[in-house]
Amino acid sequence: MDSINQNQPEDNMKDLGGPEAVKKLKELAEKADSCFFCSNIKTGLPFSTRPMAAQKVDDAGNIWFLSSKDSHKNDELTKDPFVQLLFQGSKHSAFMSVYGIAEIYDDRQKIEELWEPIVKVWFTEGKDDPRISVIKVSPTQGYYWDNKHGNVVAFLKMAVSMVSGKTLDDSIEGRLEVD
Repeated sequence: MDSINQNQPEDNMKDLGGPEAVKKLKELAEKADSCFFCSNIKTGLPFSTRPMAAQKVDDAGNIWFLSSKDSHKNDELTKDPFVQLLFQGSKHSAFMSVYGIAEIYDDRQKIEELWEPIVKVWFTEGKDDPRISVIKVSPTQGYYWDNKHGNVVAFLKMAVSMVSGKTLDDSIEGRLEVD
């Protein structure tokens, strides 16, 4: 049986590296309101996961979060800094899996930079709450699934494909190598 990729009239695989990978990582992470932050992944047991909002993706591709110093997540990261972040930007596009190394900081200046009013829900004393820590995830690799031309073109190609019986998939996927 042929895979869908063999029926494609156009190439739908594109690995990205360096600045191009960082640009795609930033684009897809910013489309998602949150991600699944997976930790405790090297134990051989089921990993821990929780939804978290990335506060920022910097120009180097590092992904920044605010977290409570006394959280299970922070405790796990001190024992195993390897994490996987799973993003979904929409129902049909902007999917990304990022593997990286997490570091925990107690950096008041970075907290100030990353602070948004909604975060007060978790840190009731505001940006000066002594429980706030910063988590920086430095990606080492990732994989993305997206549309080449946006959701409108992808939908139109799907509609034409359904009527014509030909594979007209607008998807694009590939590895992200963030250096």
